[in-house]
Amino acid sequence: MSTTILLIRHGETDWNMIGRWQGHADVPLNAIGLQQAELVANRLATEGHRFDAIYSSDLARASATARAIGADVKVDVQLLPSLREIDLGTWSGLTYEEIKAKFPEEIALLDQNIDMPRGGGESLSDLRNRVVEAVTALGNAHPGQTLAVVTHGGCIRMLLAHADNYAGDGFKRFPHIGNTSISVIEVQGNHWTMGMVNDMSHLTATNEAELISAPPDDAERPAL
Repeated sequence: MSTTILLIRHGETDWNMIGRWQGHADVPLNAIGLQQAELVANRLATEGHRFDAIYSSDLARASATARAIGADVKVDVQLLPSLREIDLGTWSGLTYEEIKAKFPEEIALLDQNIDMPRGGGESLSDLRNRVVEAVTALGNAHPGQTLAVVTHGGCIRMLLAHADNYAGDGFKRFPHIGNTSISVIEVQGNHWTMGMVNDMSHLTATNEAELISAPPDDAERPAL
């Protein structure tokens, strides 16, 4: 039996808005991010979603989003470090322009589409392998059930690329994953399928432009 998994990106942070790459830095939600978390939580509860479990990255921006959802749908949140954003090593906390100035050789390799570890941390392929392994294990542990997985933009792109049988750069295949957007995959062992992608209707329905934020994700080059 397949497992239905709703992939939910965390709400907005101040670092999102000023272009600082976060990686494993534990940056909290800002005021807008907290509003976004409440809106997605209310949507899931209002639509009557029944989750057998909620899993989240242990970083504050994801876990706070997950706990808002858990409070509304009455399910406890379980934290998994394996659902963290890409590890950016020494690049964490820097903007793209700062990274380019401090690490020109590494940025030149990225510009040549060489998938190198960012800041001595993880490459995109490392990220993909990590999150696919983690979500495959969740699927195996919850056959026939429905899960919410609250994680990060880079992670969701890699998971969607895997579900879509896309072997290339997940950042190019899915140009942006919005804050608190919902995407859906079905997982049955190594057989994955993709459903809804990047649904932010709970934000667009408010007609408040500041809630429909679209800052770039960690490890996303500005040109993408």
